[in-house]
Amino acid sequence: MTTGINSLVISAIVVTRKLHHPANYLICSLAVTDLLVAILVMPFSIVYISKETWIMGRVVCHIWLGVDVTCCTCSILHLAAIAVDRYRAITDAVEYSRKRTSRRAAVMIAAVWLISVLISLPPLVWRSRDGEYECIIRHHQVAFTIYSTFGAFYIPLGLILILYYKIYRAAKTLYHRRGTSRLTKQETNGTTLPICPDREQQSPDTVSPMDKSFSEHSTEGDRPRGTIKSLPSESRRERSFKGPWISVPREKRAATMLGLILGAFVICWLPFFLKEVIVNVCASCGVSGATADFLTWLGYLNSLINPLIYTIFNEDFKKAFKKLVKCRHYL
Repeated sequence: MTTGINSLVISAIVVTRKLHHPANYLICSLAVTDLLVAILVMPFSIVYISKETWIMGRVVCHIWLGVDVTCCTCSILHLAAIAVDRYRAITDAVEYSRKRTSRRAAVMIAAVWLISVLISLPPLVWRSRDGEYECIIRHHQVAFTIYSTFGAFYIPLGLILILYYKIYRAAKTLYHRRGTSRLTKQETNGTTLPICPDREQQSPDTVSPMDKSFSEHSTEGDRPRGTIKSLPSESRRERSFKGPWISVPREKRAATMLGLILGAFVICWLPFFLKEVIVNVCASCGVSGATADFLTWLGYLNSLINPLIYTIFNEDFKKAFKKLVKCRHYL
């Protein structure tokens, strides 16, 4: 499932021109990272667990551990990079829309991979030598545990929590402001023309920032339209009552998306990294092999959930998936 869903996301972005956007390049890179976890990490872990011993030699063990730690760290750091990108897109929309280029996305992706290697390499190089029939990372120095766990998880977790909180607050404020602006109306020859200064001054890329920041929707449905609409005779009190409630559905939707993004990330990875800190810091503490395997695979599960969460709310991705599933040839 992890291989299939991440392959579908990558294919959708590659063949669909509408998805050729710098923000989606980060999603594509995340899908590539999770695909590597599915292909190069999970199968070896299945064999290791089922056989209850390592049977593939020391060289394969070193390579597998390196790929495992690097790809899982890279997957987590991609989530932090996406949070940074979305934070900039909603808090500095006009200026960032000029800087949000393919080159900038490529630099961010390269930086994520480089940082992942730098975080993963020292614990792998200086780990304690294990037995001939086991393949694990064990340290006798607490410094390596603190370095790897904080760099790979706790610091990105703190960054993600802070940024998404600020994104939600900024978007909530902006929606209320836009809802209030819709109450400003101009009467012309008995025809009511709604005036939205926010929309008229913004570029299409900054329209509907909550949708753009969380799921990168296309702007077709949110572009300003110049149609003049004659409204039925309605009391001013009724019209003013409707305005502030415009943002409520989107706020609920944003809260749902935030809950899914943060909830999945924390549930999948927090138990594993808590276990890593406790086991390596406390000499008398330990967990059973079954528990360690369960926590490891709970982290791997995040590679299956990521492509679902980051694309399921996007109408462009849904359309691209349907066309790919139906095997239609299109550009």
